[in-house]
Amino acid sequence: MRSMGGEQVEEAVAGAVALLRTATDRDWAALPAGRLEWSCRYTAEHIASDLIAYAGQLAGRATEAYVPFEITLDDGTDNEGVLHVVETTGALLAATVRTTPHEVRAFHPYPFRSANRGGFAAMGITEVLAHTHDIAEGLGLAYEPPAELCADVLARIFPHVQPGADPWRTLLWATGRGELPGRAPVTEWRWRNNLVIEAERLTLQGVTPAAATDLAAGGGGGFEWVESGPFQGTRDAAGMLLKAYEAGVHRPEWGVFVLVRRQDGRAVGGMGFHGAPDEDGRVEIGYDLAEAARGHGYATEALRALSAWALAREEVTSVFATTEHANLASQAVIVRAGFTRVAGDEEQLAYELRGPRG
Repeated sequence: MRSMGGEQVEEAVAGAVALLRTATDRDWAALPAGRLEWSCRYTAEHIASDLIAYAGQLAGRATEAYVPFEITLDDGTDNEGVLHVVETTGALLAATVRTTPHEVRAFHPYPFRSANRGGFAAMGITEVLAHTHDIAEGLGLAYEPPAELCADVLARIFPHVQPGADPWRTLLWATGRGELPGRAPVTEWRWRNNLVIEAERLTLQGVTPAAATDLAAGGGGGFEWVESGPFQGTRDAAGMLLKAYEAGVHRPEWGVFVLVRRQDGRAVGGMGFHGAPDEDGRVEIGYDLAEAARGHGYATEALRALSAWALAREEVTSVFATTEHANLASQAVIVRAGFTRVAGDEEQLAYELRGPRG
């Protein structure tokens, strides 16, 4: 699975413009765009507005709200002119995505109030694909973007949606634009940018199914790793995430996180939950570090941060972790993070950290 970047933005825009350019002689302002209340003309202008807004968020490093500007087309701009603006704003977003460092995040409200360059690229591409579909319906044109592009978007910005055999039909369903056998119609939907949890020297960055695909296959998941990373446990956890995603039971906030060092943006390890909280509110955490990053307290810091995040959720009463008897280093990490030993058998020791509802 490809990383989400400027090339994919350009691919989506080029395909949309090529199709719509075949119907610039039509009166777009008089025709509704598919199921929308907007006209085809307004919807095309909306695509351009979204693309430039996302580029502005990243380029302007906005952290608290949207950058307060909007795009306005000159009076008398014809349909061909609108498409030129779409091409231009698409090029601006693609260039911004290419030149923005991986660690930069900018404001977006859904669902965790920020997104990185891959998130903004995926949102921009989805706007292009979905609204080109709307305009094409209004104009009576056949439109089907590349399946690989649709699958990339789903794995990056719709991690809670079970992938289907037909990525384009799945994306249409996920955005409330179609039906899929065996699935209820979607009447409301939101983007699902990955969760990032802040710690003192680290950020814990949620792993998307797209990143997990690369990690499980031996890649870096889009992260720059320290020497000897990622460790096998992180790759195994990524594989488990993929299985949950493919089964339609993945809950992104209860998945896997990569530990990224603030000082240089390097990934040093992985940490995550073994699943969502059980019926008693208990959730299990596992972790590992690249060998080159051990001995610096990173695991303890990350475990404290992720445990605190979990215990602040209403559905969580306690966090627990297990380790082998011989793994004295892991036991020390767990104890330093505030856990108490609660059980053990011949193979493992169990530790627990209880919250205010525990």
